[in-house]
Amino acid sequence: MHFVYITTKDMDQARSIGRVLVEEHLAAGVNIIDGMESIYRWNDSICEDRETILIAKTRSDLLEGLTARVKSLHSYTCPCIIAIPITGGNQEYLDWVQKSTCKQG
Repeated sequence: MHFVYITTKDMDQARSIGRVLVEEHLAAGVNIIDGMESIYRWNDSICEDRETILIAKTRSDLLEGLTARVKSLHSYTCPCIIAIPITGGNQEYLDWVQKSTCKQG
């Protein structure tokens, strides 16, 4: 299982992408954190922007599909989509992630 850290341009984009990921069973759930300040280099310039963080909880075997789906919905040409392995935790929660990302029927 993984946390997938995604940056978005604003709260509306984070909500929109997050909803699709959950609706399509690519993520069990997402957390949205608004108001992040980002400083980064892009095209040889130093940029400073406000962004919104989206953290998705998913299974390892869904990472490729989740990444492709986020890229198809995202406004950035090179969105930050980084998977962080979950190495342990509350087994009941991990079971919920597993169950919630399996399509029913």
